[in-house]
Amino acid sequence: MGSQGARQGVRDTGEGRGVRGGRGVGGVRGGRLAVCTAVVLCATGLLGGTATAAQRSPDPGDDARHLEQVRKEIEGLYRTAERATDAYNAAEEQVQLQQKKIVELARTIDGAQQRLAALKRRAGALASAQYRTGGIPPEAQLVLSKDPEAFLANVDLVRKGQQAVKGVISQLTHLKTDLEGYAQDASHRWEQLEANRKKKDAARKEINDKIDAAKTLESRLAAKEKDRLRKLEDDQALLAQQKWLDSGVLAEITGKASEQGRKAIAYATSQIGKDYVWGATGPDTFDCSGLTLRAWRAAGRTIPRTSQEQWAQLPRVALRDMRPGDLVIYFSDASHVGMYLGDGAIVHAPRPGRQVTITGAGTMPILGVVRPDGERAG
Repeated sequence: MGSQGARQGVRDTGEGRGVRGGRGVGGVRGGRLAVCTAVVLCATGLLGGTATAAQRSPDPGDDARHLEQVRKEIEGLYRTAERATDAYNAAEEQVQLQQKKIVELARTIDGAQQRLAALKRRAGALASAQYRTGGIPPEAQLVLSKDPEAFLANVDLVRKGQQAVKGVISQLTHLKTDLEGYAQDASHRWEQLEANRKKKDAARKEINDKIDAAKTLESRLAAKEKDRLRKLEDDQALLAQQKWLDSGVLAEITGKASEQGRKAIAYATSQIGKDYVWGATGPDTFDCSGLTLRAWRAAGRTIPRTSQEQWAQLPRVALRDMRPGDLVIYFSDASHVGMYLGDGAIVHAPRPGRQVTITGAGTMPILGVVRPDGERAG
């Protein structure tokens, strides 16, 4: 893993949170990102070999305990909002799919109705023809005919006419059945559409409520307390990252980015500094999965919209096999995602009030890793 000092630093450009190895970000964007990061880290004192969160811990006492409680409460509110954001995104995706399917069904029903009208016209024409012949069966016409030979010459035509009538009746029956099925399908789609709209509205309300509550809670703090709260958040992230690095995990992670992975990283890192907005997929604002979605789309891959679906549908890889460009899924409910850059760092859109930034991959509980340009097992 290199020297102890090299294991201590990554700049979290939006949050000041991260720690990663100092070798650079997997060769991404040359050495400029690594050099720029190292300069900022030296300036902020995060690159020191013996720096620990304990040295930066808040003052003891009741005030410190109060801030810690506030931090946990704000973090809990934003985590709940993030889960609701995933539910909102999933419902929004389903709404769009159902709307598209309903439009397709409407076109199918319209086409079927036109075919039904044409068949009814054909059936009417055949009925009129039968009426003109008096509806006399062919056998009776043979007995009554003055010219049996002429009649027999037309028997084949009569039979074909009977087959045509049967064919039209059969087509009418099947088409009516199809139309009933289309109508039922359309009705079911409408029910699903309304259910997803309700889910979306409920998720939107929960998101807004939680974000407003977190902002209100933070707004009650004085300016100095806000600075100390931010510092407390940084301390927690630093401790988590250091613990992750001390496990020796980084020594096992040696993968190199694929060509598409490099393109995805180039897009994601070019968004650094842009605001987090729930439900946003760029180009000016992003939520966590919106950033990874757009980054991999820029690399030529279409991936699921939400972090939960990314976790469920994309090929999974072991942590030790992780390579730059892979997506790191966080928390037991897969409600957050970041893109691995190499050297223990990720780029992600953290939460409301923050910007797209680089941080340590171990600053949050890792659920697993998925690879958008990988192959699914089996």
